[in-house]
Amino acid sequence: MTSLEHEFLREIEKHKGIIFKISKMYMDEKEDRDDLFQEITYQVWKAYPKFKGESEFSTWLYRIALNTAIIFLKNEKRRSFIGNEDFSEYKIIQEEFDHEKEEKLNAMYKAIHQLNPIDKAFIFYYLEDFSGKQIAEQMGISEGNVRVKMNRAKNKLKDILNANTQ
Repeated sequence: MTSLEHEFLREIEKHKGIIFKISKMYMDEKEDRDDLFQEITYQVWKAYPKFKGESEFSTWLYRIALNTAIIFLKNEKRRSFIGNEDFSEYKIIQEEFDHEKEEKLNAMYKAIHQLNPIDKAFIFYYLEDFSGKQIAEQMGISEGNVRVKMNRAKNKLKDILNANTQ
């Protein structure tokens, strides 16, 4: 293995949670999440030789991963956003398991799956505690536009969650 491959694998291992979260936000079915995870990893590998370190690896990864997820949806026409989730493989050890928290998390992911791809990206950035400036840089829009679009995405998510609990 070359040093480039070692570096890449180390970075992917360190940041695979980002890819996992985006895959889970954009794909409902486990097989689709696995496919998207693999596609994101492949796209990152293809672009990795061009990574110059001018930004954090995680920042660069977010941009590629979100763009890949949106393109993946369009190209594959995979629109299975609503369905029965199988989260069993992600559950924590039983004695630490909080059923109420897990139910709320499942409800949130189900609601997120009903958002359009761009709103999902804003919600993802929000959940990851990105600043307005960071989101603006990632999305290529102004901070003011970020605030407007973020509020709209959060309101849509809140409406979906409220409708699902009634």
